[in-house]
Amino acid sequence: MAELDDRDLEILRLVQSNTRLTAEALGMEVGLSTAAVQKRLKKLRDSGVIEKEVAVLSPSKLGRSMTVIVGVMLERESRMHLDAFKRRMRSAPAVQQCYYTTGEADFILVVVVADIQEYEAFTQEYFFDESNVSRFTSSVVMDRTKVSLDIL
Repeated sequence: MAELDDRDLEILRLVQSNTRLTAEALGMEVGLSTAAVQKRLKKLRDSGVIEKEVAVLSPSKLGRSMTVIVGVMLERESRMHLDAFKRRMRSAPAVQQCYYTTGEADFILVVVVADIQEYEAFTQEYFFDESNVSRFTSSVVMDRTKVSLDIL
């Protein structure tokens, strides 16, 4: 995609905090016509700048009041083993985010569960029953101080 101009960046800033804004409302904010905003949004989506548009749900209101940040260390790090672990984490419903990282942990996970019993069941299935996980560390989140994927 060609370089983003100030209006593209402003549209992105507005959309990342509220995807329900209409093209008309966005146009009024950035000084463009509705059609021009629609064209820019299509280009931003088609080029992958906008990867996905989602609703942010309240975990506690859905019975998922426990968030755990997990550091996972693997026994073996061949491409085959890394890809297998990534696939398992993508398919695990409790895993909200999964990052392949440098440093002490090979992966950092954000896991959302109902309670400690559900987290224990998760660890049994995804860590203890997985021969390539050498160890993991868990940090229970005490307060959701900031939850965002905003970039701009």
